[in-house]
Amino acid sequence: MTRLGRRFRTALTVFTAGGALAGAALTGAAPASGAEKATSLAPGVVYTQLDIPSAKGVAHAHVLTVDLRDPRVRVDLLHPGAVASRAPVSELADSRGAVAGVNGDFFDITETQHPGVEATGATVGPEIAGGRGLKGAVPDGQRFGPALPPGTNTEEVFGVGVDGRARLDHVALEGSVRSAAGTWRLGGLNQYALPVGSVGEFTSDWGGVSRVRATCGTDTDRAAPCSTQTWEVTLRRGRVVSTTGTPGSGPIARGTTVLVGREAGAGELRKLSVGERVGVRHRLVAKSSRVPYRFAIGGYPMMTGGVPLPGLDDRTSAVRTAVGFSDHGHRMQLLALDGAPRFRAGLTIAEVTRAMRRLGSESAFSLDGGGSTTMVARPAGADGVSVLNHPSGGAERPVPNGIGVFTDLRGGRRSG
Repeated sequence: MTRLGRRFRTALTVFTAGGALAGAALTGAAPASGAEKATSLAPGVVYTQLDIPSAKGVAHAHVLTVDLRDPRVRVDLLHPGAVASRAPVSELADSRGAVAGVNGDFFDITETQHPGVEATGATVGPEIAGGRGLKGAVPDGQRFGPALPPGTNTEEVFGVGVDGRARLDHVALEGSVRSAAGTWRLGGLNQYALPVGSVGEFTSDWGGVSRVRATCGTDTDRAAPCSTQTWEVTLRRGRVVSTTGTPGSGPIARGTTVLVGREAGAGELRKLSVGERVGVRHRLVAKSSRVPYRFAIGGYPMMTGGVPLPGLDDRTSAVRTAVGFSDHGHRMQLLALDGAPRFRAGLTIAEVTRAMRRLGSESAFSLDGGGSTTMVARPAGADGVSVLNHPSGGAERPVPNGIGVFTDLRGGRRSG
């Protein structure tokens, strides 16, 4: 156990929306003693630990419960400043001044199926940070991670609106490219994979990683070869300044847009000439909520309205990270399993879902797991966060994003 984990060890006590609940609800153990109560990290943020029995042994969970009604608390995306970039969760949290956080979405971790193509490190699903859309979702067949539950897709998000309430939703990209030659639909925004035949937009939010990966694979097969029909156009202040047949790399300056096309999309971009005026627009649109999102992160739902989704995997056990909410979105639960050898068998998705329901979650959402699973927190007076769980790889894995918990002791909710 880490130093902070020892300090905050709470044995089998679980904190839920109703208050302190004995861990016996999950483990059958006797209630913990008063000396082992849940620990307050900051106003509205409580940390606990518990053991969860499973088909393959006992898993150990680290849980953060966050009161989103507290005006001193807010939640936002942790990210390293570029979509195609990664850093350990502790570094992401400290760089933003977060009091706590967990890792986030599944991501493009390796490109062994495309020799010579750089892995981008970019996430599968949409990202919204501080109220601003950073990227769209890749096609379903291009995702990394376990199989999606039936009826779900890569546009699924967990988010918190500017009203401070947590929600599950779908976030889709809407956009277009307009020139004298015509108007066509925008197929991607800062994504490591574009739909076949589409045009994608890359902005300064992308970073400096090569954009070649965006033209590899297909909508149904991530391992399919890279397209041989590609075209890239660079716009500055709305005019074409350069064109090339191969997607490039390097940072994109603010005020500059790079359009990457594959197949039919490449054919459309070839019609553009240097000096020509081109208009590009995009927005991320939520399906279920009219309230703008302060932040949103990709993954997939496990439970809605207290009912687990049908078809959840109940065979494959692993170290997991999950987020849930209760009290009509006013209370958030973050869970990270411990990856120490004695607990490494972990839980199945179905078991994690049952655990989240017993913790009080009405809806729950799966985030990346395995070696990515990390929970960090900063106790009062500390200069930085410490890792609460044991990452299963022996050390923190660099990840592209996460969920950060922030506190403002002056009171008054900060806007997104």
